[in-house]
Amino acid sequence: MITGKQEFLTFPHREPAAGRQPARHPHDAAPIVAAVVVAPSQEELEAAHCWLEHDAVPGRPELTEFRRGVRYHHAMWREAHGYPIGLHRNRPGTPPRLVGSRLDLEFGRESGATFLTARALAAARARTAFVEPHQIFDHQGFWADLLSSEALAVNLFGDLASDLDRADRAVHTWWPATPGRVTEVRFAHSPGRFDPSYSNSLRSFDAVFVLALADGSDGALAIDVKYREAVERKGVKPNHMSRFVEIHDRSGAFEPGAVDVLERSPMSVLWLEHLLLHSMLQHESGRWTWGRYAVVHPEANTDVAHANDEYRKLLADDATFTSATIEGLLAAKALAPKTIAALRRRYLP
Repeated sequence: MITGKQEFLTFPHREPAAGRQPARHPHDAAPIVAAVVVAPSQEELEAAHCWLEHDAVPGRPELTEFRRGVRYHHAMWREAHGYPIGLHRNRPGTPPRLVGSRLDLEFGRESGATFLTARALAAARARTAFVEPHQIFDHQGFWADLLSSEALAVNLFGDLASDLDRADRAVHTWWPATPGRVTEVRFAHSPGRFDPSYSNSLRSFDAVFVLALADGSDGALAIDVKYREAVERKGVKPNHMSRFVEIHDRSGAFEPGAVDVLERSPMSVLWLEHLLLHSMLQHESGRWTWGRYAVVHPEANTDVAHANDEYRKLLADDATFTSATIEGLLAAKALAPKTIAALRRRYLP
């Protein structure tokens, strides 16, 4: 245990529960939770401008501790680097307040300080230099919120966007069964928002590895990164349900009756993004002939790990779904050593 303002406990890996099937690959099953982040006291959090009531998740004390602990950790990271603190308005009509885990927005935009390597920063600037049709993109959070999962995706995979040979090696290290060769890395990407030839929704992927396949078609490894998010139900618009059900049924990936569970559950976002991938595989162009949707998260986010487990139970065929931990990706040493070290210091207290 590390003493002082940051108190973090690490426990050994637990054995799988009786009757649980062994994973076919380390990233194919939801991870065993191995780390518990213990947050500082309320007084310490308040002193660091890190006491935010919405960090509390009712009935889930481990997740609450994790959310508060990583917010404090990022405030300490910001202070250690001498970066100016940022403001955030919790609700319209309320005055903005200092938040220790945010950068001053102007400073964040100009310096790109939230991005850990020059290549990640270049990937971030390249992505924000254009607008995909109908995109909704939180530019303030991307540049100023140190806890942003969208920025984390760029920090994780941004070095690979300008080095496709390393990107290809990394993808095949992390997911060895992936076919083809990586030809492009995209961020905050959708093949078509509000496009009825896809899923007709606003969902997008945090990162996509585009693959050139042997037959001349393309594949897509689509990534959703969840850092400190609690799993919450997002409304599924009734006027889009017919298209979602069409993709769902045609995919053959789900158990009978799964749609009735998923549309009303906290797993609805998982489902909608998985359906976006399947809409690519079903697209009339025939461009996409292989795809997989992967959820990446830290071990200590027990909400996401549990949701992945529950989601798998509703799959008749899990060939297009997988998950991985940030710890597992970094342990595979597919990224440059300095990048791995920077990611661990920043995101894995």
